[in-house]
Amino acid sequence: MKMSTVISVRVGKEIKEELEKAGVNVAKEVRKLLEELAWKIRVRKQVKSWDRILSNIKPSVRGFSAKSVREDRESR
Repeated sequence: MKMSTVISVRVGKEIKEELEKAGVNVAKEVRKLLEELAWKIRVRKQVKSWDRILSNIKPSVRGFSAKSVREDRESR
């Protein structure tokens, strides 16, 4: 089982009452929002990592793809 922690947030009384009247499960919604935010942060970090890796790779020469496909087709 994953470890968990408690996060407390203060909101205006009116907001809490409005959410309760609407039947909103505040804990569930906040949890979902925070999980999505954490996921977006992880994705951003990974994309930055890929950008760093790809920035060190030289682009292929013009016409490389067409030449490679042609060579592959002719070798059959």
